[in-house]
Amino acid sequence: MKKIINPWKGLDGYNCFGCASKNEAGVKMEFYEDGDEVVSIWKPRPEYQGWIDTLHGGIQAVLLDEICAWVVIRKLQTAGVTSKMETRYRKAISTNDSHIVLRASIKEIKRNIIILEARLFNEVGELCTEAVCTYFTFSKEKAKNEMHFEECEVEPEELLPLI
Repeated sequence: MKKIINPWKGLDGYNCFGCASKNEAGVKMEFYEDGDEVVSIWKPRPEYQGWIDTLHGGIQAVLLDEICAWVVIRKLQTAGVTSKMETRYRKAISTNDSHIVLRASIKEIKRNIIILEARLFNEVGELCTEAVCTYFTFSKEKAKNEMHFEECEVEPEELLPLI
């Protein structure tokens, strides 16, 4: 896997709840490219619980939505917005897990409408939550002018993220 370089890192005003490393309230996700998929390894924290020791469903939805956005960013080299998201919660996730793994990929492309599939696995690899996201993607010109997006690259070296 290769780590995806965040193209907005250092941009004044960039404070995304999902992926900005300096947003103290955010989830600070990082992403890796693994073939056709984008992967994120994330550590649940107690402040993101719904019920006792259980990861809040809304936070799970944030994580799944965010990884889908990064599939668009990396694989299609543009930006976009979520227009629909269907989430299926299969198994509770403990906030005591050492990590969770998210994986997402493109399911279908219809001009500027992209259907993506995302899955969230607990620390032992059980599928806990899955989502199908529909994204409306921007032209490269609009992504550049309005979203400050030029390109999304990966680090040159293969690496295994620390779990």
